Amino acid sequence: MRSGTSIGANVSEAIEGQSRKDFISKLSIALKEANETKYWIKLLVATGYMSEKLGVSFLNDLNEIIIKILVSILKTSREKN
Repeated sequence: MRSGTSIGANVSEAIEGQSRKDFISKLSIALKEANETKYWIKLLVATGYMSEKLGVSFLNDLNEIIIKILVSILKTSREKN
């Protein structure tokens, strides 16, 4: 729960970042939290606390919606430096 909600909190902080460097830093943290969330979802499935079907759905959403977007934004932001 903590890593999953931290993604949005860090993106929100990045939007209000004091500089491009701060923006990139906060989005990088959000990406790390997204990857941690991926680990926790896999663990929940492996231990039976979450169905495989739901876990796969969450992982697909996480990869397609969050991780790919964050990677793209970070890549573009770093290229502008």
